[in-house]
Amino acid sequence: MLLAIDVGNTNITLGVYHQGELQADWRIRTQRDRTADEHASILLRLLDHRGIACSQIHGVAISNVVPTMTDALVGLARRYFGMDPFMVGPNTEFGISIHYRPPSDVGADRLVNAIAAFHHYGGPAIVVDFGTSTTFDVIGTTGDYLGGAIAPGIGISTDALFQRAARLYRVELTAPAHAIGTNTVEAMQSGIMFGFAGQVDAVVERITKELPAKPRVIATGGLAERIHKLSRTIELVDPMLTLDGLYLLYVRNVGHE
Repeated sequence: MLLAIDVGNTNITLGVYHQGELQADWRIRTQRDRTADEHASILLRLLDHRGIACSQIHGVAISNVVPTMTDALVGLARRYFGMDPFMVGPNTEFGISIHYRPPSDVGADRLVNAIAAFHHYGGPAIVVDFGTSTTFDVIGTTGDYLGGAIAPGIGISTDALFQRAARLYRVELTAPAHAIGTNTVEAMQSGIMFGFAGQVDAVVERITKELPAKPRVIATGGLAERIHKLSRTIELVDPMLTLDGLYLLYVRNVGHE
């Protein structure tokens, strides 16, 4: 079995694969000061709950955008699974051309998403990832990573609003029945949900004009399903896209599961 770990700025997504099939997955909060042992105390309980023993894990693959956590994650793999992990990084063989300059500036998760999107859906394609930031990653007809766009994420944008406006407060991130809110909660929900859906559509439509053919548009990340329902450009939601890409890269670079 392969343990895949995708570390984002807000959440860590974990999955266990067996013969290419996702057997279990979890999402926990990213805490930058956790030690290897603290990570293990959480992970081992999750594995045990699904009936998976440490001895069944034969590989560990990690995509990490929080550099300060690298030592703890490597320590976790070595101490509890007896192996060095496969880390997505500058020396990873992606099997595609990266048009970003410099290529090392592209977040590991963005390239991992691109690999999975092309594998599952072909190209051209646009991946919209709703994480700490909202990223738009563009995959060419032959699978090349063409670049993309980065916008502030829904979470950090709304946090800034609540912190700066004394009379506004946190609301549930769901779409109201009408765009014209008749109270503060509805007004904020309208502005946040319809506003971010409109942002996605505007960026996707501009990117599409620069591509030779109409792209598939795939959303992933925490709020992908909710924005998908309000968007006219998002075609489908794939919540496991990043983990699938991490599995594909591990197999490509290591040669086995």
